[in-house]
Amino acid sequence: MTQDRTGISPAATLAEKIEWLIQNMWPVGVPPARNNVETAAAIHTATGEDISSTTVWKLRTGRQDNPQLRTLTALANFFGVPIGYFGFPGEADPIDDDLTFKALRREVAVGVVRPEVLRAFVDLSPEARWVVDEMILAAAHADRVRHKKERAAD
Repeated sequence: MTQDRTGISPAATLAEKIEWLIQNMWPVGVPPARNNVETAAAIHTATGEDISSTTVWKLRTGRQDNPQLRTLTALANFFGVPIGYFGFPGEADPIDDDLTFKALRREVAVGVVRPEVLRAFVDLSPEARWVVDEMILAAAHADRVRHKKERAAD
């Protein structure tokens, strides 16, 4: 799968990777966190690793881009991803598609994405599929910009 490298993908910057995990790979059965304090608490509860809310904030905002191995290990364990996900793009790229498909399968399983929509997408002509691709990419970009502004205001 070709990724739009200008947007968030699992193989982006460390901050974008962590944000992508929080938005797309939050563990099933763990109540969604509303803030960095709850995110840190959920990680601690699940892994036993003491990660402060300040560390979560620094990682999510890119103010810390070289965390300790134990922090990355706790994040990998919590989100159920290989530690290599946090590596360089060349290392993380092979993991990118797998995580994207896993996140999509979860969305289908919980009813956020309807299976008939995916089937209809596959049935589209290449030209129509291109139009839908462009619409989805534009909507995703607008959504990222909106969320980035909201996070900056917090």
